[in-house]
Amino acid sequence: MRKYRTLDEYTEEYFTKHPEEIDDFLTESFAEYAKDGDNAALLSQLRVIARVKGVSLIADKVGITRQGLQKALSSKGNPRFDNINSIMQAMGYNLMPQKLNIHAG
Repeated sequence: MRKYRTLDEYTEEYFTKHPEEIDDFLTESFAEYAKDGDNAALLSQLRVIARVKGVSLIADKVGITRQGLQKALSSKGNPRFDNINSIMQAMGYNLMPQKLNIHAG
């Protein structure tokens, strides 16, 4: 039986070879989330980057188990805001607000 690779596996391999593009990927991931609110997509994208940066290392920095981190970033995960903040910091990022250009009228 043939085993097919998933999109996440291709994306993980790409970012392993091109780590300089992770910043733009995360910026775009959060921009898309701000538009569509798709939790599962955002968590999937964060899971890919966590794998590239090392799940065990990130879990240790956050203070949770490897399995806990994987569960939090699973498509059915529902991590608390403080967990996402801790995970992002462990990956080397801050969550920062961005002002929207909304014109009244």
